[in-house]
Order: sequence, then structure tokens, then C-alpha cells
Amino acid sequence: MCSIAGFYDSAALFQARQPEFEHILRQMGQCQTHRGPDASGVFLSDACGLSHTRLSIIDLKNGSQPMTRSMGDSLYHIVYNGEIYNQKALRQALFERDVLPKTSSDTELILLSYLTLGPSFINQLDGIFAFAIYDERHKILTLYRDSFGVKPLFYTVHNGTLVFSSELKGLFCFPGVTAKLDKNGLNEIFGLGPARTPGSGVFAGIHELKPGSFMTCSSLGYVSDTYFKLTSRPHEDSYEDTIEKTRFLVTDAIKRQMVSDVPVCTFLSGGVDSSLVSAVCAGELKAQGQILTTYSFDFTENDKYFKANSFQPSMDRPYVDQMVSFLHTDHHYLECSTQTQADTLYESVDAHDLPCMADVDSSLLYFCSETAKHHKVVLTGECADEVFGGYPWFHKESFLNCGTFPWTPDLSPRKKLLNPELLNKLDMDGYVKNAYETAISEIAVLPGENSTEVNRRRIGYLNIRFFMQTLLNRMDRTSMHSGLEARVPFADRTLVDYVFNIPWEMKAKDGVVKNVLRQAARTLLPDEILFRKKSPYPKTYHPYYEKLLADRLRAVLEQPGCPLKQLVDETAVQVFLDKAKDYGAPWYGQLMAGPQMIAYLLQVEYWLRKYKVELVI
Repeated sequence: MCSIAGFYDSAALFQARQPEFEHILRQMGQCQTHRGPDASGVFLSDACGLSHTRLSIIDLKNGSQPMTRSMGDSLYHIVYNGEIYNQKALRQALFERDVLPKTSSDTELILLSYLTLGPSFINQLDGIFAFAIYDERHKILTLYRDSFGVKPLFYTVHNGTLVFSSELKGLFCFPGVTAKLDKNGLNEIFGLGPARTPGSGVFAGIHELKPGSFMTCSSLGYVSDTYFKLTSRPHEDSYEDTIEKTRFLVTDAIKRQMVSDVPVCTFLSGGVDSSLVSAVCAGELKAQGQILTTYSFDFTENDKYFKANSFQPSMDRPYVDQMVSFLHTDHHYLECSTQTQADTLYESVDAHDLPCMADVDSSLLYFCSETAKHHKVVLTGECADEVFGGYPWFHKESFLNCGTFPWTPDLSPRKKLLNPELLNKLDMDGYVKNAYETAISEIAVLPGENSTEVNRRRIGYLNIRFFMQTLLNRMDRTSMHSGLEARVPFADRTLVDYVFNIPWEMKAKDGVVKNVLRQAARTLLPDEILFRKKSPYPKTYHPYYEKLLADRLRAVLEQPGCPLKQLVDETAVQVFLDKAKDYGAPWYGQLMAGPQMIAYLLQVEYWLRKYKVELVI
């Protein structure tokens, strides 16, 4: 994994001011060194500049970037962030055309595939990626992003120059690009946040290349196009064949994503998703005479304060212990204190350049930093619930018929904390409704589907395009902040494309949540794990944590010039801080209840202050 950044203007003469623009490129890279601490490089021509920082995973010696190859009398340059999992097939396709790579680097495979196979090459890539290829002779820059947005890529246009970067912070290194927030951005933060509309960079004038898309930049302008999108189609496999194919697709995705020249590890929660990933990895390594290293997460004194509820019915530790015994892994139990969780809230904003999932992010940031002390690559069970239908909103009629994003069915807890005058300007309900209706219009329904099936298909699509994207952003930023590459086999394109169209009577046969996945994992896991009731990512139940956050927010609001004051209703916030919070009624997803709302406001205040955000409303 790495970071990429750069700029493009077909009419510019960047080389005429080489020291200045090379310095800018190095700054764009340096602010993202956490993503790639092993090496860095820049390229500059008249019309384009490219910057790269590298985390060495494949071909540690020969994979330096920017990388250049020639075809005819033209030079082509690439900067790339990601991993390609079908390298063997790509090499074979090049070999059949008498093209022989000089290295074992997947960076070179991408560039040579582009030069050899033409524009359709992007459909041949199996992996997670964001990359830029520059055709020096024709002065054409093309940006690409993977099918589900596992890897980030932001861009903006400033005075005719397109500026791009893996993380938002890289854009702000370019002179004149500043942090501004308009009504749309405020609606993203307070109406949809911590989710984002696909393509939104939240800041005014800043965008993110959509998943499954590419953008061509030339003297004719900037043109975006889509190379992959989910489509609705009838599912024709029998139940038995569906189980068998799902088993193959899942296990194959896990095995392919183990490719690495450095040791891999897994996160293990004792749930079916992470346990299945760990089981396949452990089996592959055992065949090579190696032992898998696994990590689990918990919070200090959770054993004392934990209370089961409908969202978190059980603690992870007993199930983790069972899986460690079953797989014989080298396991490490990581714990996060309430103080660390609170203290890392601001650092998690630094990692995202945006307010994020509050302590759900800050704790994972800490756990990833601990893991990164020993490993560079981790496989996780993320995305299985979005793909296989593990969340309550797939099952409860009230969610299916809510007519909005089911993880935020009620905006009132958010709205009541905002300044009434600001709220009137935002039309938050209208903004969220438009985002929802635009999204569901992107997926076709099938003839014969009843209203329940239609709603479930739409919720499935929303989960992948919004909720899963939020968790993928969380996984990327919290891991890459410490130079840890996180891989997500359940976000494999072929797997998701197949499972999306499996009918619900198979996915949840006999009322068993994620039935298809559980049946596909038979013999690979103990039954106690295989049929364990879903329990999401853990969070602290320590009562001190909520008090700590409330005291900090009160102190922040008392500071002169606090930027949060112009956005919130201080009286309403104080009333909110004085009330006991209901952990059983989250305001976002399953994990973000009252304490997380307080933490989110702390993050918003820090974000406004650190990035010197200018409100333009």
C-alpha cells in the first residue's frame, strides 16, 4: 500500500518552475508518509506532476514509483496505491503477447496491461487500487479507482489545474486549495455523516472519484466514466449450487488476498466472518509449515461493565478463545482504555481529514497501530454483513419500509442539537431525501418482485454503496495511518456481484441470518462459531467514558472563538449532555449512540479548528 498525489494541466509549463513544483509534490507525499513510510519519489513534466510514497509489500527491491515504461516513442508513468490479486493471470496474458515484465511488481503489471490490452484492461484487474497513468506524449492523465472504493482518491480543480491525492490532506498542499464548507458539506457532516454521498469530498469544490470509475484528463477537459456497477439479474442457481459456489468464491478470495512478500495476519473477533477468514488463512499457512498470527480487540474493564443488548448480545472473548484453540494461532489480545479511546479521537480525524465514526474509529486506529508494530498486512472480516444481509434493517419490517437510509431512520436526534437558523438554511431533510432517492434509482428491480423484495434489494444496494463504503473508509484510514495494509476478502468484486442477486429466501433460509455464508463455511468452523448471533465491533461500556467526553465538550464550548458554537444550539447541547444516554437506540448504525454523538461533536469542533474551515453559506 502507498499514497499517490499529483496535478495536471495540459496548458501548463510546470517544468519552467521545476524547484517550486517538485517541492509541492514532495510536500504532497510527505503529509501522507504514514501510508508509505518505506520510500518516496516524484515525477514532473510540463503538464503533469506525480508523487508517491511506498509501503513495500510486493517486490520490495524493484517496485519503486513513479514507474516509467515506453511504447513506441512515448513514455508512460504510473503512481499506484493498492494490491492486485490476479497477478499470475495478468502475467500470462502479457506473456501470450510477448510482453515480458522486468520485475515481479504489480505496479509494472498494471502499466504494461494498460499499454498492451488497451482501455478494457481495467476490467481484468482483480484487486484494490487507486492509480494514475500519464501519457507524456499525448498529455493525457487517467485516474482509476477500484470497484467498491476500498482505496481512496480525491481530486479538485483549482485555476484550471486538476489536483489529486489519496487523502484530502494532500490536496491542501497545493497552493490556493483551501478548506471551505458550504451547505452541501454541512449536510454531509450532520445529515449523512459519518457516511458520505458517493463522489463527495465534503469540502466545497472537492470530490472523490466514485468506486468503479475512471477519469480521463486531456486538453479537451475531464471526462468520468464507469467500468463496473452492480446490476440486478435473476438468480438461476439451485440452493445447493449457491452454497457450493459461495464457498468457492469466499475461500478463493481469501486465498488470493494472502499474496505478499511479508507475513500476513488476521483480525479475529470470534464471529463467523473473521473466524472464516482466519480459518482459511491458518489452513494455507499450515500447509507451508507456518502459524497464523491473529489479533482480537476489547476495552479495559468491559468484563465488569458490559450489559447485553439487542445490538451486542455477547462479548467476544469466549468465542475468540475457542477459535484460537481450534486454529492453534499465535494470538494477541489487545485492549484499549477509555482514556486512550478518548485521547485518540482527534488523531482519527487527522487520519480521515474529516469527522468520522467517533470512538469506533479512534479505538480501531489504536488497535491498528499496535498491530503495525509487528505486521504490514492484515486480512479482516469487514463487509460480510453488508453483502450477506447481517444487519437488523434487512430483517425488520420497520426498517424495510422506512423510506430512507435505515441506519439513520430518524434525523431528529441530530437536528435538535443544531442552531435553528442554520438548520433552516440547510433543508437537511430534503438533502437526505434526494441522496436516498438518487441512490435507489441506480439499481433496477426485477419483474415479479413484491414490495418487500424491492425494498430489500434497495437496502442491499444502499448498504454496499453507503454503509459499506463508510466502513471501508474507516478500515483504510485507521490501518494506513500506521502503515498497515488491511485487506477485505468479502469485498471481492466477483463475490459481491454474485451474492447481491441471491434471493432472500436463500440468504436467510429458515430465518437464519447470513444463512448462505454459514452453510458455505460448514466444516471450516465449529458450530458454536458458525451459528453465533451477530455481535458487532466492540465498544466500551465503562461509565467513565461518557462523563469524560461530556466534560471535554463542555470545556470546548467554553473556549473563546470555539468554531462549533456557530453551528449548534448550545442550550440543546447542554441539555443533551445532562441526560443519560440510551445505548440501545443508536443514531447511526448499531454502534453510535449517545456517547458517540458527543465524541462526534468533539471531532467536528477539532476538524473545523485544525483545518481552518471557512464556512461559505
